[in-house]
Amino acid sequence: MALTLDELCRSPDHYLHSFAGDDALFVPMDRAAYRRSIFLDDRISPAGQGAMRVPVDALIPALRPAEPVDWIFHVAHCGSTLLARALDELAPNLVLREPLAMRQMAFGADDTGVGLVRMFLGRRYDPALPTLVKANVPVNFLIERIITAGTSDRALLLHFALEDYLLAILRNPNHRAWLRRVTGELAAYLGDLGELSDAECGAALWLAQTRRFAAALTASEAAMVLDAERFFAEPGVVLAAVTRHFGREAGKAEINALIAGPLFSTYSKNPGVAFANADRVSRRAGLTRELAPEIEQASDWIERTAPDLPDLLETLAARSL
Repeated sequence: MALTLDELCRSPDHYLHSFAGDDALFVPMDRAAYRRSIFLDDRISPAGQGAMRVPVDALIPALRPAEPVDWIFHVAHCGSTLLARALDELAPNLVLREPLAMRQMAFGADDTGVGLVRMFLGRRYDPALPTLVKANVPVNFLIERIITAGTSDRALLLHFALEDYLLAILRNPNHRAWLRRVTGELAAYLGDLGELSDAECGAALWLAQTRRFAAALTASEAAMVLDAERFFAEPGVVLAAVTRHFGREAGKAEINALIAGPLFSTYSKNPGVAFANADRVSRRAGLTRELAPEIEQASDWIERTAPDLPDLLETLAARSL
């Protein structure tokens, strides 16, 4: 039976995975597939085989205002996957983690493209429950276009202090390679950072995202900031506050049971690896000593290049969850 354009645009069972040239790629999904897909990029775990290719031009006539969407924007390596998976357990809303199509929009999309992806991300199984989308770093450079396009959107901006961020992204060669790769991809927003050291490059990425977060807070009254270290230190208090921010209800016993379970004792991106906050704290102590010279170098770079930093941090602090 042929699928109509209206059916394609209304049901989350047809997931807009990505764009390939002039085509949009849709993969089959269901509620269980979304929940088990820790990420919705190439690591997606679909409900069936194959992908359907649809010319983007064929989708444009169906473009309509998106349903309100809840968002988690984050600076990376800051517990966003753990937070999104926890919210997936605590509430019946559909949770989408790092949709590839939205990431693609960060690289030169026009307003029509952004609106189209927003429309598909806004589809839901329960009309009363907005979809929650956890974006990734490139999408931070679209925040103002995204959340002002839907006046009912609520957003949480998961942030790190500079030192905490550097400890997270400079901790090993793989993370440093990620830093260089993502800043290269974002050269249109950041400029060429090739002459900077890893520490300075990390500081530049942190500063650019901090500026975007501050601008988003000015653009939307429904956006709040969360310090990632607070989430790690007080997960129960934070989860209660976050669920309230997103209009959900989660009881203390339910939250405590979740924290005592496997989600908070394994690596959120790879549940087969044991990893708890105590392990993170121990690792952090060693990294603080090891990376002290680079942290000082990054702080010096920020001091030289960011006279607006006090105002930025004041804006974030005033809207902290």
